[in-house]
Amino acid sequence: MRLSPEVIAGIKRLTAEEFGADALVRLFGSRVDDQARGGDVDLLVETARPVEQPAWAVAGLSSRISRLMGGRSVDVVLLAPNLMRLPIHEVALREGVLL
Repeated sequence: MRLSPEVIAGIKRLTAEEFGADALVRLFGSRVDDQARGGDVDLLVETARPVEQPAWAVAGLSSRISRLMGGRSVDVVLLAPNLMRLPIHEVALREGVLL
C-alpha cells in the first residue's frame, strides 16, 4: 500500500469527521499495488447510516483528503444504506484494503 502512516491516520480522521466514528474506509485501485507508480487515491467509505446529501459529503471529504496529500487527486466512493449498490462497490470491497 502506497500511503504513509501519517496520511492513513489523516484519512481515517477526516472520514470520521465527515461520516462518523463508525465509518470504515478502504483503499483500492492502483495505490494498493506497491510496485505501481503515481496514480490517484481511490477510497471506499462504508457507513451503516443513511447519508443526506451524499454528493456534497463525498466532495467535501475528497477535497479535504486532497489538501492533506498536497493536491493529489482523490476519488471517494460511498456505500450507505440509502444509496444504490453498484459494481464499483463490489470491486472496492473485494480488492480494497481496510485502513
